[in-house]
Amino acid sequence: MSRTPVAAGLPDFPWDSLADVTAKAHSHPDGIVNLSVGTPVDPVDPVIQEALSSVAEIPGYPTTHGTLALREAVAESLDRRYNIPDVDPTAVLPAIGTKEMIAWLPTLLGLGADDLVVIPELAYPTYEVAAKLAGARVLRADGLNKLGPESAAMIFVNSPSNPTGKVLGLEHLQKVVAWARERGAIVVSDECYLGLTWEADALSILDPRVNDGDLTGLLAVHSLSKTSNLASYRAGFVTGDPALVSELLEVRKHAGMILPLPIQAAMTAALGDDQHENIQRERYRERRSVLIEAVRGAGFTVDNSEAGLYLWATRGEECRATVSWFADRGILVAPGEFYGPSGSKHVRIALTATDERIAAAAKRLSA
Repeated sequence: MSRTPVAAGLPDFPWDSLADVTAKAHSHPDGIVNLSVGTPVDPVDPVIQEALSSVAEIPGYPTTHGTLALREAVAESLDRRYNIPDVDPTAVLPAIGTKEMIAWLPTLLGLGADDLVVIPELAYPTYEVAAKLAGARVLRADGLNKLGPESAAMIFVNSPSNPTGKVLGLEHLQKVVAWARERGAIVVSDECYLGLTWEADALSILDPRVNDGDLTGLLAVHSLSKTSNLASYRAGFVTGDPALVSELLEVRKHAGMILPLPIQAAMTAALGDDQHENIQRERYRERRSVLIEAVRGAGFTVDNSEAGLYLWATRGEECRATVSWFADRGILVAPGEFYGPSGSKHVRIALTATDERIAAAAKRLSA
């Protein structure tokens, strides 16, 4: 029997290529400042921890659809935090982390070799992986003109962007929705950084100003990893077009893609409490202020970076040389080429380090 391993059709995992510069950064006398991955470092709020443990004694299977309390908390939080009204709780589906949801969306929705998936020119690597897992074709395009007469089956948009922090305006999002509806494409909006805006206001694809109150063909993916420090919980959800969410639910029930009940309870608490989220946002705002001044002071240009958890920086050289320059100072950053060919002269610098480590990085950059 011969078979083709699934992994053979996927790109190399980008961060595996950072072993040498990671070792170099670790050798700094004051230790490494790891700004290469956007992983939270601040503690999970006690309100969330208590909710997690409150259902620890329950032995039965949770439902794939999630508890009604969770789905109602999602709908209420989207209205309260982002002015997205009238989300139907039945059209909310929890995910085992949004990376999992994004990676499997084209497959779960039946895309295949005859289909085209459009992703941003600078993009979170999992969008490309998602298309490849489904056997679909991939096109990087920030403008719909690049597609010409060809239609797409799915379009990923990401605002605020990872890695660039760019925010897409109302007119841009309206054009994407209109184009997709003319051609029967599904629009998947990755909105994991929607609650972390600094110099621009970000809009959801579910905002009535974007879609005229019609959610047909639209899906929004949200994560609690960034705003609630729940990366270790693997807590996210998708909502939007009720028909598409129902389709996803049916497949996920068969596949056993079920979010554990304690995580559902924790999510419900997190979505119902804005105070911890506001505190965390201000932590990142302060870290961003310290870091952006130091990066610019070291001779770098910071492009976009209006929102999200990263600075998109360049000094006009190849990104691997810049990564090495930072590693010489004990700072690990991500090469822009991880996110697409047009990132070859940028690096992505995460804000997700403690105040002490951010201060250490700023001091080293100022030396």
